[in-house]
Amino acid sequence: MASSRSTRASAAVERLKKRTGNTGYSMARTGDGLFFLSEAPGAPALNAPLELDDFVAFVNGLGPQEVKRISKNDVEFEKQLVRKKPGS
Repeated sequence: MASSRSTRASAAVERLKKRTGNTGYSMARTGDGLFFLSEAPGAPALNAPLELDDFVAFVNGLGPQEVKRISKNDVEFEKQLVRKKPGS
């Protein structure tokens, strides 16, 4: 279970690196299994040690956010769904 926890946290850090272009971000775990992030290995932590879900949410909130692409077809489909709701 511990390895899947680390994998989920490290995947969040990898996404952050990709979004920001900063490949120096580094994740570490405390002895009691909490996670923290720094801008480089050995640099000061950017957060207090956090539980996995809180850490992933923290990391996901950093840096520029990826914008979900929506096609014209998606927009038209959404319009049709709104028009066809029951009771309309």
